Amino acid sequence: MTPKFLPTAAAVLAVLLFAGCRPGGGQPAEPAAPPAGPPVQTGYAQVNGLNMYYETQGQGRPLVLLHGSLSTIETSFGKLRPGLAQSRQVIAVEQQGYGHTGDIDRPLAIEQMADDTVALLDRIGVGNADFFGYSMGSSVALQIAIRHPEKVRKLVLAAVSYNNSGFHPGMLDGIDELKPEDLAGTVYESEYLAKAPDPAHWPVFLEKTKDLDQNSPEVPAETIRAIKAPVQLIAADSDIVTPEHTVELFRLLGGGVMGDLNPLPASQLLVVPGTSHIGLVDRADFLLPAIPPFLDAPMPGEG
Repeated sequence: MTPKFLPTAAAVLAVLLFAGCRPGGGQPAEPAAPPAGPPVQTGYAQVNGLNMYYETQGQGRPLVLLHGSLSTIETSFGKLRPGLAQSRQVIAVEQQGYGHTGDIDRPLAIEQMADDTVALLDRIGVGNADFFGYSMGSSVALQIAIRHPEKVRKLVLAAVSYNNSGFHPGMLDGIDELKPEDLAGTVYESEYLAKAPDPAHWPVFLEKTKDLDQNSPEVPAETIRAIKAPVQLIAADSDIVTPEHTVELFRLLGGGVMGDLNPLPASQLLVVPGTSHIGLVDRADFLLPAIPPFLDAPMPGEG
């Protein structure tokens, strides 16, 4: 199905900046479905006024998955989670108003999502964990590292920007023009209607999502430099975040050294070739060989 766009594609993408699923109603042909992996368990936790939905899969060190905007656990991580759960306990959450988690009477905010996620982990007895955020979820993971550093062992940030200058020019243009009918027939709408506790809330949720995209937190460079957790930065080579911004962020995290003459930095950079923002989480062929070794490597000073 051809996706329905506003007069400019940037106007739609302004709301779908952090989207973790494909536009249109279908998926491209895939050579094979991902393995089922260990059994998935589901649950809800009462946190900060939310009845927050989560799923767990596998056993071992906790890895928290944080989805993209207008997305769900499945649309952001369906191709990656089974492989990740082979050697760790994967905990995937759905944020306020997303997927199975109902909306409440407060704005959507990245900082609040970070606090909600930490509150959920406290409620289910998870202390220090690794975090893998995609797009909007990478901004949430970044805020967890800033606001709750004691919770974070390592971070995997896919398609992350620490300020709005990191996006390609025009990405925020036309955001106020988006209407529910512009997303009619897309997977974003169908996922919401299928999983939301109140499907009729879709127009309200979309308005709140537009506000969220216009008010993303801008993180000072010195705050990025102060992050102690090792970070694996992942970007598509044709992402919504410019390559220059991703490299700039990598340098703030201690990267960009000459590794033959200096110790390798604790943080890493992975650029996935021939890939767009929306297609990034489909690239299990690149991501699954890269993410588990990064997470499994000893922390600095562990030997």
